[in-house]
Amino acid sequence: MRALRDLFDRLHPHFAKGGKYERLHPLYEMADTFLYTPGDVTQGPSHLRDAIDLKRIMLTVVVALLPCIYMAMYNTGLQGNLALDRLGIDEPEGWRFIVMNKLGLGFDATSWLSNFVYGSLYFIPVFLVTNIVGGLWEVIFATVRKHEINEGFLVTGMLFPLTLPPSIPLWQVAIGISFGVVIGKEIFGGTGKNFLNPALVARAFIFFAYPAQMSGDYIWTAMDPETLLAATRADGFSGATALSIAASQGIEGIRNSGLDLQTAFIGLMPGSMGETSKIACLFGALVLVFTGIGSWQIIVSMLMGAAGFSLLLLGIGSSTNPMFSVDPIWHLAIGSLAFGAVFMATDPVSAAMTRVGKYIFGFVVGCLVIVVRTLNPAFPEGVMLAILFGNVFAPLIDYLVLRQNIKRRAVRTGGRTI
Repeated sequence: MRALRDLFDRLHPHFAKGGKYERLHPLYEMADTFLYTPGDVTQGPSHLRDAIDLKRIMLTVVVALLPCIYMAMYNTGLQGNLALDRLGIDEPEGWRFIVMNKLGLGFDATSWLSNFVYGSLYFIPVFLVTNIVGGLWEVIFATVRKHEINEGFLVTGMLFPLTLPPSIPLWQVAIGISFGVVIGKEIFGGTGKNFLNPALVARAFIFFAYPAQMSGDYIWTAMDPETLLAATRADGFSGATALSIAASQGIEGIRNSGLDLQTAFIGLMPGSMGETSKIACLFGALVLVFTGIGSWQIIVSMLMGAAGFSLLLLGIGSSTNPMFSVDPIWHLAIGSLAFGAVFMATDPVSAAMTRVGKYIFGFVVGCLVIVVRTLNPAFPEGVMLAILFGNVFAPLIDYLVLRQNIKRRAVRTGGRTI
């Protein structure tokens, strides 16, 4: 490691101001600070110093996401193998079949290794495209602005693939993350200045730009185009998510599908690659709350808002809308409510920042999730839109909370607000 440190020190003059590669300084700085503590640190007793920085915050979030990443690979492979078995396909088309054969693995849903490897062949390409394309945009903007390359993309590059179906074309992944990074963040000044969550902006763009690849019953199962075509022709095959079943058949439809609460909380069901497991989300919540990076106020209030509003609709009931019959526990168990509450809504940049504002923000977003899910059954998942809507109103929520605090302070001090 000492030799590597010496190498960076020798290269530094070439990338510093006036050096031959001055314009590439962000790349040098990114590699240097990723491996070592920054050279410019606070000295003397006149400043408050803290061991944590943006890099460590982002790495902590990545650690919290590890169980979701594992489930993204294992459950994706499991659902794909189960679908192939139902279709009676032993030799599916596509390069993944060739890789699985080279590794000596069959498409066996009872094999942990087969499920994990098969699922990773879908998740890893999406992950790589996301980080290569998104990272390229980060480097371009940092170079043009002559700024440091920010570590904020580490989390965006991890979250975005987890929200996607396994069958999504890779070129759409590239377009989506480009839109999320450039339009959702960089044009506002980069990390810390965006008012919307970049990963959700990317996800929303793909959903509305390419709805055929982001909705329907077949996209949630790991299949190559040829195998997917065979699935659409097979009678009785469906890769429908629990939410889409609930939207058309209600709670009885979910129970008749064979899905139980234990399976749903573990996450062994069709859905976005990394959002199905509530146990994985619970681990992430504990890590983020324990380290002080995630706001437990937002998580708890969002779940309370969703539970309270769904309980209200359950009490009202409906003879025409099956979603009214879904109780709060099932609303939490299916879809991406838990994932959104833990990893998306708690984004410190785009969420509310005041203590009271966090409660209001989380509660409003939770209620909006159920509004979209239940009152608009044509769009059964409302987490993405609810959080983006909450992001838009977060500055207003904080402003109103601060104004109220100033008024109360003025009363206590006899009109003096300072």
